[in-house]
Amino acid sequence: MAPIYPDSPLFLKLQRPSVLLLGILVALTLATCSHDVKPLDAPPNIVLLFADDLGYGDLGCYGHPTIRTPNLDALATEGVRFTSFYAAASSCTPSRAALLTGRYPLRAGLPFVLGPDSEIGLSSEELTLASALKVKGYRTKAVGKWHLGHAKDEFLPTFHGFDEYFGLLYSNDMMPPWVQTEKPLQLWRDTEPVEYPVQQSTLTTRYTDEAVRFIEESQGDPFFLYLAYSMPHVPIHTREDFQGNSRAGLYGDVIETIDWSAGEILRALSRAGVEQNTIVVFTSDNGPWLNMPPRMFQEGIVEPWHAGSPGPFTRGAKGTSFEGGFRVPAIMKWVGRVPEHHTYREIATTMDLFVTLANAGGAELPSALTLDGIDLAPFLDRGPGPSDREFLYFQGKKLEAIRIGKWKLRIGVEIGEDATAVGDTSVQLFDLEVDPAERYNVAERYPEAVTRLRARLEAMEKEIPAG
Repeated sequence: MAPIYPDSPLFLKLQRPSVLLLGILVALTLATCSHDVKPLDAPPNIVLLFADDLGYGDLGCYGHPTIRTPNLDALATEGVRFTSFYAAASSCTPSRAALLTGRYPLRAGLPFVLGPDSEIGLSSEELTLASALKVKGYRTKAVGKWHLGHAKDEFLPTFHGFDEYFGLLYSNDMMPPWVQTEKPLQLWRDTEPVEYPVQQSTLTTRYTDEAVRFIEESQGDPFFLYLAYSMPHVPIHTREDFQGNSRAGLYGDVIETIDWSAGEILRALSRAGVEQNTIVVFTSDNGPWLNMPPRMFQEGIVEPWHAGSPGPFTRGAKGTSFEGGFRVPAIMKWVGRVPEHHTYREIATTMDLFVTLANAGGAELPSALTLDGIDLAPFLDRGPGPSDREFLYFQGKKLEAIRIGKWKLRIGVEIGEDATAVGDTSVQLFDLEVDPAERYNVAERYPEAVTRLRARLEAMEKEIPAG
């Protein structure tokens, strides 16, 4: 465990008073009082479940016709289901950096995917959600895929606010035959490898056991559990007794195993008597990997259909700036703050989770820290959210698209049906309310919208420089 010492720069940064935070808290207090929401008796526990490459359409509550996800469907019924929820990137590392810092990946210093031989990682100057909550007395644990650096101890989860860690330090395909590297894929506990080769068929169930044990050991202290599943990133695996249970093949088996895992965690919260004071969030790091390169199909282990569904967002996939790459399912249950069976249709992002959960836990966010998320709490109790929010679609260091309200402007190459690039770079404008599949480019019909969004896109390129 890497403690945060009272004289460390991070601790001092966390102690600075935040005028912005005070304003947010005052606004939140007024909003909640107006809706007769009872004040919290104690800081809420936080459980954040983060799938890997799971598509918008992979859950029953998001319309999948054959995959059964009764536990996540029930969670959606008991809380809020988001329909315009965005990962901050359409690939692994940058998406996770944004989730844990509340900042676009370029701001957080990790705009690209890290490989086994990468020498960089999440900077110690970045404030993570775990670090912010730890200062407020939270017990913290990360389980599963990290993918924010591993070459130095300072990049590991236990040096970024997590008391404990158990999982893979990067993607489960980052080994031969898919990736040529001499570094072995290993299972780690805290700062040491504990298993090689990794038994991937039991990863999800072992992650679940770790999470349940952490909940059972809570002893009344507030806790933050971050469970980042390694699946359904290929190569997909599940335990033998889960195989053949889904009508959607092995991919369906893997998703139904994740749903089982969510159910086990929810039942553990109930047994521990903390269900009513725990925020539970489920979402994904990006859309499905429908455009896997040929290297993934070596030796017949990975098949093209070992990928999920983008749902109605039929253009694009992981690694693209179309909706299929960025828009993901998201569910939140927060008793007393989110009404049951609620659908939130306005823009929301994983970066909002950082701000929302940090504020819920009483964390003091430094006023000098530039955040790209907002606190969703004032909007989730029953009122509509802001309808004119913007969202930026980065591809590495390149800002390729922007959404403001219903309009999305994309300046990039066309994408074919197989989610690979075709044609030349063009200016594309989509009305996502009437055309969520991005089939119809209406740039010529609405030149004023193109001009307005392009000006904002160019302004943000200067604010978040790619250099």
